[in-house]
Amino acid sequence: MNPHLSKLQPYPFEKLRQLFSGVTPNPRYREIRLSIGEPQHATPAFIKDALSAGLGGLASYPSTLGSGELRRSIAAWLQRRYGLPGIDAETQVIPVNGSREALFAFTQTIVDASRGYTPLVVSPNPFYQIYEGAAYLAGAEPRFLNTLPSNNYAFDFAALSETEWQRVQLFFVCSPGNPTGKVLGLDDWKQLFALADRYGFVIASDECYSEIFFDETRPPLGCLQAARLLGRDFERLVMFSSLSKRSNVPGMRSGFVAGDAETLKSFLLYRTYHGSAMSPAVQAASVAAWNDEAHVVENRRQYTEKFAAVTPLLSDVLATAMPDAGFYLWARAPLGDRDFARALLADYNVILLPGSYLARTAQGINPGAGYLRIALVAPLTDCVEAARRIRSFIAKL
Repeated sequence: MNPHLSKLQPYPFEKLRQLFSGVTPNPRYREIRLSIGEPQHATPAFIKDALSAGLGGLASYPSTLGSGELRRSIAAWLQRRYGLPGIDAETQVIPVNGSREALFAFTQTIVDASRGYTPLVVSPNPFYQIYEGAAYLAGAEPRFLNTLPSNNYAFDFAALSETEWQRVQLFFVCSPGNPTGKVLGLDDWKQLFALADRYGFVIASDECYSEIFFDETRPPLGCLQAARLLGRDFERLVMFSSLSKRSNVPGMRSGFVAGDAETLKSFLLYRTYHGSAMSPAVQAASVAAWNDEAHVVENRRQYTEKFAAVTPLLSDVLATAMPDAGFYLWARAPLGDRDFARALLADYNVILLPGSYLARTAQGINPGAGYLRIALVAPLTDCVEAARRIRSFIAKL
């Protein structure tokens, strides 16, 4: 067996299942689940139609690189969304089966454990657990930089020593952040680019929440966009994006990686052996999705409506506020996050995720402890009803 498997922790939702073992929810209330970041808005009909129309492609083996039409549609979207003229669909874009699969595979491509030291893979803390697992299974050691409200969730780059920075090979960014919703600004990127130049590591920017924001005039800044604004090329820089949240198609497993052509050339070689080509039918549906923005604007409208209704109900009792972007509220619990989640399920049948399950102890603290992640993915009426139950629950504490 791969010895690194023993380093993997259970996924947050397995921990949640164990936490809720033996709990009988109050039968007076129907279940409202706000724990998992799974979009529940309806999949647009035109995407389903394109998927069905593409079923003829099942008779052929798909290319690992994907169809030219799909890569061109992604490149065109990058140009429209981020103002990035000249993206090369042949060398700077690779379709992938969702960002999760790609983040894991990309880590295996980048990490070089043969240099006589244990490589470091840096990520924010709290974080998406695939970053940690991918690091361990590549033979690297994860390092976590706490992102705290006291510092507006900014990276504390000083938390790593000079010796540690010299061992960093890959740096994960999540912007908008999961679970905090933090969007990195141009100054944040400038600092990170300077570190990457100094120490030679690759930046992997997970931007799967980039299309869920609340002001149509101020979309979140992307890493490739930041590089261009700062007069840089994309050397050692890649972004990961997905249709799952943007277009409400998590079951399609469709996304892309874009950026540095040399890095992606190596990634494509890895994927060729990894056997992860996208189904032709999914490619056809993905082209339709990337070519349309009207459904994305409507999707954002629904999330904006939910945040506008729920945030005032919870801001005073859970010390939370509107995020920069994304569909999570990151909320301070009035007691231990696990105790709160367990008791809330028992009394009011609302399911939230304890923040400590999304973080690790680093620099002496677990930055998720005492917090709750509330995913506003359910219908508006359910989100409002859950908020009211949470208020009632807290009033009894």
